[in-house]
Amino acid sequence: MKKLIAIFVLSAIVFSCGSSRKTSSKRSKSKSKTERVVKDTRTKPITLNTKETNEVIVVEDTPVRVPNSTQDYITIFSGIAQEEMRLYGIPASITLAQGILESASGKGRLAVEANNHFGIKCHGWTGAKIYHDDDASQECFRKYNDAKYSYRDHSLFLTKRSRYQNLFTLKMDDYKGWAKGLKSAGYATDRKYPDKLISLIERYQLYKYDDAVLGDKKSRSITLKSKDTHLIAKGDTLYSLSKRYNVTVDELKRLNNLSSNDLTIGNVLIVKSN
Repeated sequence: MKKLIAIFVLSAIVFSCGSSRKTSSKRSKSKSKTERVVKDTRTKPITLNTKETNEVIVVEDTPVRVPNSTQDYITIFSGIAQEEMRLYGIPASITLAQGILESASGKGRLAVEANNHFGIKCHGWTGAKIYHDDDASQECFRKYNDAKYSYRDHSLFLTKRSRYQNLFTLKMDDYKGWAKGLKSAGYATDRKYPDKLISLIERYQLYKYDDAVLGDKKSRSITLKSKDTHLIAKGDTLYSLSKRYNVTVDELKRLNNLSSNDLTIGNVLIVKSN
């Protein structure tokens, strides 16, 4: 009888230990599975709520404006494009059409995650970077804190490279000439690139933003009708203009209330007062 009791107690102990190990194993597996789910969640692509118009999301602590449509994109960025036109002489219609085309109206990965609306690659860039598949795998692209800096970099990209110099001999309301000139200068390899820009400009009437800027300039020219003026073009300096109009650099600065020798392409400069 004692042997039977001993055998029963021993069996109970063995069964209890086995059950404990199985429970522990299940908990361990469950914990491991939970950790993998958390990791996968962090690497999921950003999901945008397309029901919201002009939604602002945060990517790595950087606010990003995500338009709901192409028209929203135009509403958000037309003012910036016009300011770039005033400062650098690039038609706002061209800048907007390029932004729409190359950023997928602000919804492309480079636009959402890097505020890069023009697909400008690193090329010696020392700022933040993002890697994205383009002509080759994982190419380096510039990353900006705000989309407006992408627009400014686009202006500098065109004005500071000699191959685009001929563009600035065109009229600022000649969007067709600019579209074709960009392709000829090697901005894009797509042979239909000019047609795509022109189509966007005409479909959304982007040329009206050029007209508004040029209208401002014409109004200013009327107020200066008693004075000789010069529309600043690429390559102009105060020194070269002083020689051209037989006036001193200091006089040019006084007439235009300039505190430095810097000039902005597209601005009107008073060169002589009658």
